[in-house]
Amino acid sequence: MAATKSHTLSIGIVGLPNAGKSTLFNSLTDQVVDAQNYPFCTIDKNVGTVVVPDPRLDRMVEHFNAAKVVPAAINFVDIACERCK
Repeated sequence: MAATKSHTLSIGIVGLPNAGKSTLFNSLTDQVVDAQNYPFCTIDKNVGTVVVPDPRLDRMVEHFNAAKVVPAAINFVDIACERCK
């Protein structure tokens, strides 16, 4: 299921170099972005969208015979620290 912008929460992962931001991003989003152990490995921000699993949504769709289903989602942003360079 795709998420629309109105049903999406954005969370930025910010921190010092080599603090584990990209590793946390990879874990939360099931993506594989470069997470090497040297400063400024992440120069550009990485964005990953994860649909929030909610079994209540499936029951509501069945009960109300919904024509369209739009689940909630979270955008995770692995932000490169510009001021830390």
